[in-house]
Amino acid sequence: MGEKSMNKISLKVLVNNLTNKVIFAECDSDFIDVLLSFLTIPMGKIVRLSNRSQPLRIGCMDNLYGSVENLDLQLFQTAECRDMLLHPRSGAEDLLMNLKLKYDQFKPSRYFKCSNESCRSPIQSYSYYETVCCWCKGMMNVETTFKRKETEGGGVFVKGPARFIISDDLQVLPPFTSAISSLVGLNGFADWNTVEELTFDVGADETPLSDTLLKDKTVPNVSIEYLDEEIHIESQKVEDKMNKEEQKIPIRLIVSKSKKKVCYAEAGVDFVNLIFSFLTLPLGFIVKQMQNNSMKGCNDRLYRGVRDLDEQYLKSYLHKKMFLSPALPPKYGYENHPLGIEESSYKDIFGVPAKVFDFVDPKSHDNEDVKACGFMKGPEMFMVTDNLNVSPISAILGMSILREMNVPVTDVEVRVVHVGAEEAFRLLVASFVCDAALTSAFLAKPKRDGELGCLGFLI
Repeated sequence: MGEKSMNKISLKVLVNNLTNKVIFAECDSDFIDVLLSFLTIPMGKIVRLSNRSQPLRIGCMDNLYGSVENLDLQLFQTAECRDMLLHPRSGAEDLLMNLKLKYDQFKPSRYFKCSNESCRSPIQSYSYYETVCCWCKGMMNVETTFKRKETEGGGVFVKGPARFIISDDLQVLPPFTSAISSLVGLNGFADWNTVEELTFDVGADETPLSDTLLKDKTVPNVSIEYLDEEIHIESQKVEDKMNKEEQKIPIRLIVSKSKKKVCYAEAGVDFVNLIFSFLTLPLGFIVKQMQNNSMKGCNDRLYRGVRDLDEQYLKSYLHKKMFLSPALPPKYGYENHPLGIEESSYKDIFGVPAKVFDFVDPKSHDNEDVKACGFMKGPEMFMVTDNLNVSPISAILGMSILREMNVPVTDVEVRVVHVGAEEAFRLLVASFVCDAALTSAFLAKPKRDGELGCLGFLI
């Protein structure tokens, strides 16, 4: 009973009794720490958490997760690759251990070093897994720990003991001196007779991760109105990638001409590496790509609130960077990744330079032939459905999909598209918000600037 009651945070909430809506909540740094931590959580973990109590679809992400679970282990570069996708690490995972309200069973991060006492590696090597081999071919099965160098005072991410205001759509407002000024423009405030102050004890089951962020909007069924709209992505990262010579990934789309819909795609390991890597991406990275669309909704409000929050309320500049530009943990990336997401530096995480030590890549076990590779083993070909179910290529399965969609062979058209940075970002956003990702990313008709297409339901 004691442990259960400790895993709760008390919130003071101002409610409009006429509309039965929250005007705003007042909380301390403990609850803000929980909210901000969501931006650091990789999508694979969010899918797993969202399905813990009851199934909840997050675009196509749950199909990607299920595909990783169901594919034969032999199709992955290593056994560790599948675990990296199903249980992706967060660049802030060691800090999440210190949250007062834990919405997951956060365990201490485990690291392993070489058991070979005569290892002559030029730098000390470590691993996330005890099944990985060192450069000297010794087993990395000696458990060790690292501790992030932390700043003094306050909570996990936010300095205490300041009080914060949170609007109903999760916009974080800084500590203020005038309570009246905070009411201006907030949801539902009319006059004092309609207002009531309530106190709630928020536990793990009531956190916005499981209730507000993922359930405040219902993912729509994709219909003709969505198929004719474009996901409009404006990202500086896209522009940076397009300014460089990039290697595009070719895929074959099997399209229904009459329905204007992708039935499925035939693709190699490069494309499957890309879409499976979506599971490793932090939520904050995905939300960041949609900023120029003026997207509304709790995810966006939370991101903007952190962006506009004065650094004096956070424990360091690195903490703010962790939310606004979250990176992958070391060795979670791979060469020529179309999204160009960076890996966290050892100095940012552990406070030490990369020259001191390095991690052995679980995807290659330091096999030079596959060094810096993705998660899947080539030259296998795959079928990817419109809602991103992935399976080994099969003519019989292809026929079954066409029959199920009632698409005659005479209505089929084969289109070859090439996936670079721009297409990858469009596909990422589509996979997050709708269940016809390939159609939305590759067949949508262009619309005027500022119109959101598949993102429109977030408004």
